[in-house]
Amino acid sequence: MKQKFELQFLLKTSPNILESKVSTASGLGEWFCDDVTVKNGIYFFRWDNVAEEALLIEHKKQQFIRFQWVEDRDNGLETYFEIATMYDSLTQEITLTIQDFCAPEERQNSIMLWDQQIGNLKRLIGS
Repeated sequence: MKQKFELQFLLKTSPNILESKVSTASGLGEWFCDDVTVKNGIYFFRWDNVAEEALLIEHKKQQFIRFQWVEDRDNGLETYFEIATMYDSLTQEITLTIQDFCAPEERQNSIMLWDQQIGNLKRLIGS
């Protein structure tokens, strides 16, 4: 059984720049994985020689994007991973919230992976 977890990160960037990095195949391919392609509404995320397929569930520009792994959907799981953003006009910071699911024994590894990926994103956008 997979359990939901949530992580938050503060970023200094413009909402438009961040939107392009979290919602496009080319943007995601710069920090989330090695390469992303989209075919017939399915996103193919590649790390080295491993590919994972995900469906875009919902996207609200500069608010959130939510994907579901095809394997989870095929197994009847109601899981997803979501990247949400909230812009604070006073501080000009963006709170990036990650929601994801994993098995309890994989929680620490999943958190470390997201930390690494968001670190890549921060370097990419100069945050």
